Amino acid sequence: MEDNKKMLGKLGFLVTLIPRLILRFLKQFWSCKRYPPGPFRLPLIGGVWRFGVKLTEDTFKKMAKQYGDVYMIWVGNYPAVVLSGYEAVKEGMIDHLEDFAERPVSPFLQSVVKKRGIVFSNGHTWKQQRRFGVVTMRKLGLGKKGMEQQVEDEARRLIECFAKTKGQPFSPLLPVTNCVCNMICSVAFGSQFSVEDKDFLELIEAIRISLEFGGSFFHGLCEIFPGVMKYLPGPHKKAISSMNVILSYARKEVERHKVQQNQHEPQDIIDYYLLQMDKSKDDPTSTYNEDNLVQCIFDLFIAGTDTTATSLQWSLLLMVTYPDIQEKIQKEIDTVLNPTQSISYQERKKMPFTHAVIHEILRTKFVLLFGIPRQCAKDVKMRGFFIPKGAFIAPDLRSVLFDPNHWETPNKFNPYHFLDQEGNFVTRDAFLPFGAGARSCVGEQMARIELFIFLTNLLRAFTFHLPEGVKKLNQEPIVALTMHPRPYKICAVPRFSTT
Repeated sequence: MEDNKKMLGKLGFLVTLIPRLILRFLKQFWSCKRYPPGPFRLPLIGGVWRFGVKLTEDTFKKMAKQYGDVYMIWVGNYPAVVLSGYEAVKEGMIDHLEDFAERPVSPFLQSVVKKRGIVFSNGHTWKQQRRFGVVTMRKLGLGKKGMEQQVEDEARRLIECFAKTKGQPFSPLLPVTNCVCNMICSVAFGSQFSVEDKDFLELIEAIRISLEFGGSFFHGLCEIFPGVMKYLPGPHKKAISSMNVILSYARKEVERHKVQQNQHEPQDIIDYYLLQMDKSKDDPTSTYNEDNLVQCIFDLFIAGTDTTATSLQWSLLLMVTYPDIQEKIQKEIDTVLNPTQSISYQERKKMPFTHAVIHEILRTKFVLLFGIPRQCAKDVKMRGFFIPKGAFIAPDLRSVLFDPNHWETPNKFNPYHFLDQEGNFVTRDAFLPFGAGARSCVGEQMARIELFIFLTNLLRAFTFHLPEGVKKLNQEPIVALTMHPRPYKICAVPRFSTT
């Protein structure tokens, strides 16, 4: 009798539980009908199961083919809307400029950046910090001799470093990264460092660890289970420690600049920011303070070092893969410039083929898996779909750069995408490696100058070859938040005996 009662109790529980689960499922299914299509949402993990064991270059391309140009992936309890292809990205980033202008404030990002700086701040703070960044970059001489001179100095150091290899196989990874990071130091701190400097090497290592963590499996766990991960050991602890190293380095430089503040005219970002803080000290709405300054410097290192260094690594890999293109660039350099003439950014107007090749490198070897996510500021209706306030908006910039509706040979490295029939350089609407709209990259012009001056100086000094016995280099990237080339070695053979 007692067993029968227990059995009836269990059956009664199931009879009440099953309808509730079915009702909950139907309610979730019905509410999701208004949303863009996407992978089925499972408890806890949402729709990330659709990614499979690991992300690939084609993961989002396959999803767009299945679900359309606007689709939704639930990341745990967070809805993320992916915009795929030029038309969808343009509609989201330009037509919904204000609606999608915010950055997501996820648990891990909130604990690290605390809504400061330029990249992950919002509202009044973001508007002031971004305005300062844009104005100050102009003051520091973007497109003028001041900034270009610093890039040229670093290019000379890079040439000297490559020359020491005496034509033997070497990896360009470390020297290229050092030079790009030193450029950020020059812009932020007004000084450059020896590549053997202990603090400089520690800074580069901290940047590397921080970037490798972004978008990793453990990063995902920190966003989905922040309360649990806070108490568990793992790579996230090392990443947080590395981020604090960068912030501490920046604070130390701020203190050094405060001591020397009145000794010279503003020469770098910290100088200009301290001056702005002084001008705004009586403004109660001002967000100009040391915490935001330090975070802005952090943003500059994270956003500017790895992206530009990776683009340069891809550039050299492609030069040895396509020696005919390398030779054509060198002929253009030799025609336009004399061997002792410094190369200014303005020379790109006389070098359409070189300019086109750099654009095609940025297109075919886009360094990010997708654009930095944004967040929906209010409920939005787009293409008949309901996008709720707070949803993440992920512009798939890679899909724009490979959109078959806008590129004649999207999957082929083809500099003629940017040349007309007469060989003149032409711009393309779907060329958006730096993003679009209000959140486009603040450092875009600096990156363009670096890529042009570094690459042309290197190709004027050297011809790059594959090592003996190596037939080709692997162009498949290491898929992470930043798409690095796989480790490789090349030979830098001097073109002139005076190199």
